[in-house]
Amino acid sequence: MWLDVTLVLLIPAIILSIYAQFKVQSTFKKFSRVSSSSNLTGAELASRLLQAGGLGRVPVEYIPGNLSDHYDPTQRVLRLSDSVYGNTSVAALGVAAHEVGHAFQHQEGYVPLQVRNAIVPVANFASTASFPLLLIGLIFNWLDLVWLGALLFTGVVLFQIITLPVEFNASHRAVALLGRGGYLDSGEIPMVRKVLAAAALTYVAAAIMSLANLLRFVVLAAMGGEE
Repeated sequence: MWLDVTLVLLIPAIILSIYAQFKVQSTFKKFSRVSSSSNLTGAELASRLLQAGGLGRVPVEYIPGNLSDHYDPTQRVLRLSDSVYGNTSVAALGVAAHEVGHAFQHQEGYVPLQVRNAIVPVANFASTASFPLLLIGLIFNWLDLVWLGALLFTGVVLFQIITLPVEFNASHRAVALLGRGGYLDSGEIPMVRKVLAAAALTYVAAAIMSLANLLRFVVLAAMGGEE
């Protein structure tokens, strides 16, 4: 029964996560209906920004999916999704410029990005191993195993937290690139800010969810030690 009680700790994070997903989808959809004054597609804009920034060697590729856009630092490739690659909307240009911001971060050796990339293997392992350790520890009342699961999960929390400045900075760069380059007019920039702010909220929600899970791990371990 006490296992179920700890789920209450996740409720605020779950609500925020649901809201964040709704917000990013609705905001992107809204501004996807607004054609940009430049009439450039997301792919064309990304290519121009990369070229202007000395990263013309970075290819811009299409990737299936909805908002699956990302910059791959291992292969040095920028990938844009269905709703961005060939779309000329304000929302598409904002997302494309955001991913270009990540490419520039990589080029400049932006420290938070380097830290995040370095801990990816740790975070992946921790995400996979922590919950089984917790479950096994609880079933067999092996408290040390529960604490080990909690300790491992701190790697996931660290990854989510270090992701925040990386994403915020990429969005800041995106707005600057679009405004400075004249790719969007003064009335379109606030729209891009709204799209990127909605996207940033999903990362905030993910960080809060990971913190809530870590707190739950600690509470479970503490309650197990009291029995």
